Amino acid sequence: MIAHPGLRFADHTVTVPLDHRRPGAASIEVFAREVVADDRAGDDLPWLLFLQGGPGGKAPRPLGADGWLARALRTHRVLLLDQRGTGRSTPVTARTVRGRDDAALAAYLRLFRADSIVADAEILRERVAGGARWDTLGQSYGGFITLTYLSFAPQALRTCYITGGLPGLDSTADDVYALTYPKVAARNAEFYRAFPGAAAEVRRIAAHLTEHDVRLPDGDRLTVDRLRLIGTMFGMSTGYAQLHWLLDEAWHGDELSDTFRQEVWRLTAFCDVPLFALQECTLGQGDRATAWAADRALRRHPRFAPDADPLLFTGEMMYPWMFREIAALRPFAGAAEILAADTGWPPLYDLDRLAANDVPVLAAVYADDMYVPAELSLRTAARVGNLRAWVTDEYQHDGLRTAGDRVLRHLTEMAAGLR
Repeated sequence: MIAHPGLRFADHTVTVPLDHRRPGAASIEVFAREVVADDRAGDDLPWLLFLQGGPGGKAPRPLGADGWLARALRTHRVLLLDQRGTGRSTPVTARTVRGRDDAALAAYLRLFRADSIVADAEILRERVAGGARWDTLGQSYGGFITLTYLSFAPQALRTCYITGGLPGLDSTADDVYALTYPKVAARNAEFYRAFPGAAAEVRRIAAHLTEHDVRLPDGDRLTVDRLRLIGTMFGMSTGYAQLHWLLDEAWHGDELSDTFRQEVWRLTAFCDVPLFALQECTLGQGDRATAWAADRALRRHPRFAPDADPLLFTGEMMYPWMFREIAALRPFAGAAEILAADTGWPPLYDLDRLAANDVPVLAAVYADDMYVPAELSLRTAARVGNLRAWVTDEYQHDGLRTAGDRVLRHLTEMAAGLR
């Protein structure tokens, strides 16, 4: 066990089936990092499995015992899971999928959804936690995984905490984007009100990109559509300020600065998170194709037209052009088209089992969440047994990370009240 100031870490790697329905076929590796407070390393503590948001996001790499982790380590041994395809768990990147044809790659990527992640977690629970029931903390997409876990392996769970991640149980991708586009438009309006000079600055940058061939550090062309992707940050607590300061350093003379181009590239390159760009797959259920739902919905919102004034940034929406124009996503272009047309998605949630659920579930629902609509979250909260929702407008989607230990503390106090 590796020691850090105040913390001790232990690394765990397990071999799991690529397809849990065919355990004798191909396998991949799944990695998780155990964290325990230094002064409790020898104690017999319950486990807390942390399920990161995304999809496609690796688990946190702690730099110290602070925030929600400090709260959790008072009472638990924490397991930080790199979900399959992320971090050190057989990562999915342009390099690692090289050589697969489109059909084979699409079939491979179908196996990186929440149902497979839950099956991986069950193997870790047996091998790392000795089969003991554990608690879970699911942030954002981690909450989606939590409901899949409650659907298919509830016997593994003691208490589940969810922050900003109650999905619509039978909502389609179209349902999600019908709600999120107006929220993103409202965030744009709020940003432009907060920074009155920003609208003219953004339009100036867009005009420059239309008239000139501006290249990002990896050689990709920076287009207006790609620039608009950075609106994803509007759902976070510091998003407005982050974009303001980025615009503040946009120019070097009459050219866009290296600083600006580097930062836009970092925010839109998807080098280590192609699964995030493929996120519509996480919304596929049953026989209805997602069919590039975000792209279709965009056409129904004239406020997002590229010649509209002011120019609006987009949010957590993914578009077909990204797989043609972004270097790290080009190897996935053919597979993405196959997945968008797929009409054979297995279910991710067992509605009857969730209705009869008896595992305590405590969920923070952010009233103004730009990514996971509160409207869908509250419908789900009413349909899952033994679930208590805390609806708050104090935090944005990143409240678990930015609010110290307050969000997790509130949820654990709610759980204590159930006992």
